[in-house]
Amino acid sequence: MGNTARAARGEAPGAGPSCRPFAWERSYPPGLSWDTPIETSTLPALLDNAVSAYGDRIAVEFRGREISFRELGRRVDAAAAGFMRLGLRPGDAVALYLPNTPWHPVAFFGALRAGAKVVHLSPLDPPRALSRKLADSGARVLVATDHPQMLPAALGLLRQGHAERLVMGEDAAWGPSPAPPPPIPDDPRVARFVEPVSDDAAAPAWPAISPGDVAVLQYTGGTTGHPRAAMLSHANLTAAVSIYTVWNRATGRGPLPTDRTIGVLPLFHIFALTAVLLYSIRHGIEILLRPRFDAETTLRDIEEKRATSMSGVPTMWIALAHFPGVETRDLSALRYCGSGGAGMPHEVALRFQHLTGHRLGGGWGMTETSPAGTTLPADRAYGPGAIGLPLPGIEMQVVALDDPHRVLGVGETGEIRIRGPNVTSGYWNRPEETATAFADGFFLTGDIGRMDADGCFFIVDRKKDMILSGGFNVYPRMIEEAIHEHPDVEEAAVIGVPDAYRGQAAKAFVKLRDGAPELTLDALRAFLSERIGRHELPAALELRDALPHTPVGKLSKRELAEEENASARPAQT
Repeated sequence: MGNTARAARGEAPGAGPSCRPFAWERSYPPGLSWDTPIETSTLPALLDNAVSAYGDRIAVEFRGREISFRELGRRVDAAAAGFMRLGLRPGDAVALYLPNTPWHPVAFFGALRAGAKVVHLSPLDPPRALSRKLADSGARVLVATDHPQMLPAALGLLRQGHAERLVMGEDAAWGPSPAPPPPIPDDPRVARFVEPVSDDAAAPAWPAISPGDVAVLQYTGGTTGHPRAAMLSHANLTAAVSIYTVWNRATGRGPLPTDRTIGVLPLFHIFALTAVLLYSIRHGIEILLRPRFDAETTLRDIEEKRATSMSGVPTMWIALAHFPGVETRDLSALRYCGSGGAGMPHEVALRFQHLTGHRLGGGWGMTETSPAGTTLPADRAYGPGAIGLPLPGIEMQVVALDDPHRVLGVGETGEIRIRGPNVTSGYWNRPEETATAFADGFFLTGDIGRMDADGCFFIVDRKKDMILSGGFNVYPRMIEEAIHEHPDVEEAAVIGVPDAYRGQAAKAFVKLRDGAPELTLDALRAFLSERIGRHELPAALELRDALPHTPVGKLSKRELAEEENASARPAQT
């Protein structure tokens, strides 16, 4: 990296690693060194190595249909060739608007092999958010399926000019669909995935790609409330896989040939993309891919299909821990259970440990870190707010809130910053936000925390008022902007409140215009349903005659949060 690039990220020329040993190294498993080499490559190379190594081993099972690594490789090649026939050029963007389906890894690796970068769109996004992400990323090719809940939105984006070409994957290709799919229109702008050719056919000349090329534009919330895309390179994502591999092998959880993982997390989310899809492909682990989480299906996968691992968000573990009769189910196949995306209620973690004999693994990470960051070793107890030790190759510090260049000492509270081979280089088309997001080569996380003498990090608050709801980032400002579109609303403020199931949920405080009829929670949610995602809909509403303001006239959420914490009154849900 040249000095110009370093300066753009707030990094001093020649900035190097801090003094070692780091405090957290004393807490590492025996034999593990923080500077263990971290492998990086391209994602197509990761897949090619897996196809060569694992061949006829099952890569994905979906609706009873088993897809071997060899078949997956052939389908990826066919998809890549198809993208190139559409005129896709190296560096172009391909947007994936897909639920959990085998079409995701086919399209994901196919687009990357064709030299493109992937843009993940969430099926939870309303049309306005989808069109904004397509416009911001520059993606003109959209990939979707003929799933009844997906096809109409995808066709709408095509008709409105937000995409130029639509590539459809037929849901029935992977077994009988739960619901009859709607017909795919006869439109020259709509193409379909083709069946792979034989192994003997000559492969096209694939574009050259390098580890430093951007592989994924992964959207996350911005300071303005509008999404911004973290640029994750091939090196960032393969480094994260390598970091997890190094740690798991050192702690006795290295991959085995008999491993099967339950893939219920959405593959468009960074947690599932790296910890489930890429990690499993790298190590030949069979993915039991499921379109959505269902507690009974998950328990059957553990009992009957002998699933050995699952990564989930707290809402999933809560549902499993309290599922009727769970104590009679055979969960002995499990080797590892991991939770992420939000804080885990302590009593749920204890109950699940009692049921399985395994402590729920966890840690901390961000979209911008691919998402490797910290881990909570299973051999010790932690206090509230603990996120654990930085993983190998990752360096973390706590810096002053008023000066991100001033590093604080043990026990002092400030903003956590991080750097490592897995950390993004910045935000797509956001040079100013990129510049302010880095200091001395470290990414500023926005999380307020501290580090203890053993190198364990704790988060005590968030610098911004983002809400973590069921593993999803929910941004109050986006909800507030949508609420303000209601003709009867004069002012609105949204804060996060505790939720026993999702960890946090959004609560809206609203001042109505004079003479306006009373607004109910159900009516507000119905109004917002076309403007924001389902996961962003407020779970509670409180109407007020006036909302608190700062001396300069801005809405003040601090008083609302303090009142909510003090009263802890039941919310209208």
